[in-house]
Order: sequence, then C-alpha cells, then structure tokens
Amino acid sequence: MRATAFAATLAAATLSLAGCATSPTGRTQLMMVSDAQMSQMGITAFNDMRKQGKFVDAPRQRAYATCVANALIAVLPPPWNANQWEVQIIGDDTANAFALPGGRIGVNQGMFKVATNQDQLAVVLGHELAHVVARHGAERVSDNYLAQGAVAAGTIYAGTRGTNTGYAAAALGVGAETLFLLPFSRTQESEADVLGQRYMAEAGFDPRAAATLWQKMGAQGGSKPPAFLSTHPSSARREQTLQQQAQQLMPVYQQARANHHDPECRL
Repeated sequence: MRATAFAATLAAATLSLAGCATSPTGRTQLMMVSDAQMSQMGITAFNDMRKQGKFVDAPRQRAYATCVANALIAVLPPPWNANQWEVQIIGDDTANAFALPGGRIGVNQGMFKVATNQDQLAVVLGHELAHVVARHGAERVSDNYLAQGAVAAGTIYAGTRGTNTGYAAAALGVGAETLFLLPFSRTQESEADVLGQRYMAEAGFDPRAAATLWQKMGAQGGSKPPAFLSTHPSSARREQTLQQQAQQLMPVYQQARANHHDPECRL
C-alpha cells in the first residue's frame, strides 16, 4: 500500500471509531471511549495516588469536604447522584481539587486556604463534578486519540514529500495541541463553570460565591500562559460571567433553601 493511501486509511480508521454524544448544555461531543472504561481509568488513577502515599490523614478536612460534596452529589442527574463517591485529602499546598469518573474526589490541603467557607468550596467541587457529568474526561481522551491519528497520518504523508518525518511529527503535534486540544479544553472549562454554579445553587449553596472564589484564585499570582494557550478562561472573564449567572440563579438558590436544601458544612 502506498504511504499516502495508508495515511488516508489510518485517518479514516481513527474516525470510524468515533461516536457522537451531547453534553448537558447541548454541545456535540466526540466520544471514542465508554463510561465504563473512563470509570476504570479514574479508579485506577485514584488508587495509584493512594499507593504513592499522596492522601493524608486529615479527618476534619475530609469530613468537611465530604459534607460539601454530598450536598452537591444529591442534585446531580442520574447515574452520578446514585454513585458511591469517595473523598480524600491530598497533602499538597497548592489550591486544587479534582473529581474523577468512577466516583472519586481529591481536594488539596491548599484549597482550604483559598476556599474559606462552604459556598466557595462548593464552587470548586461543583465545577469538578460538572467535568464528570459532562464526560469531559472521555472527550479529552477521544480528542487525544483523534489528534494522535492525525499526526501519524500527516507524518507518513510528509515522508512521501521528502520532509524530515521527525520534524514533521513535532510540528504537527504542536499544531494539534494548540489549534485543537487546548481550545476544546477552554470550552470544557467554561461549560463546567456553568453547570457547577447551577449544581451549587440547586444544592443550597450561594451561587454568588463563584465570582468571589475565582477572583481569589486569580489573585494567587504566578506565571500565567498567554490567553490563547491557556486551558482556562481568564480570571477576569470568568468572574464577570459568573456574576451575571449568579443573578439568574438566585431564584434557584432561594427555592432550594425553601425546600430545606440548607447544607451546614463547617471545618
């Protein structure tokens, strides 16, 4: 088989594995892995962290984070609201947290220094849980599979044109990362903001805390990449959007409180 034909066949085979799904906001998604596969990946990754000793014995922090997480999980759509979720505290001073397919949540100890009340912690955990509900992990894995197939096909074709294949692979890899994977990630982050803020309002957490939390996160400082290479929306843009959405979600929050969704999580 000629190299160009092989490259075309490889690209077609990669695409043939893809399926389409729809996110909770109505966005079309590329899916090449199942929920069961992603759950197993999440559990495996979490267990690897456990084996590496990254979890710390911090019963008060863990109980507090679990309280906030449970209130949010109760308002998630099925099947995520019925999953058995495990929360662990990570001995890391950076302000970060994550939720994984398979029902696993990790919160860095440094997050408690920034998210200083239950509403602000709910912003973070609601955002991370939204990534799981929207199947962003599976989408990212699928994007990477497609990008790898495209790079392989492009490299083969470049070789037929007399181009150094090592150079071509590197250039195509950068192009796929910059023009395809990272912009998609910004979309996912914005989507998780929207969903997470709604979840926290439905759970009885004040949605106005979202803008406050991201303002505090933006004030953390440190080196920041250019906007077009960032996988997150800028803090200023994020804060403005969340302020606007908070006003729209106040009736949802007030109704949740009236319906006795009134979490009292304290550290």
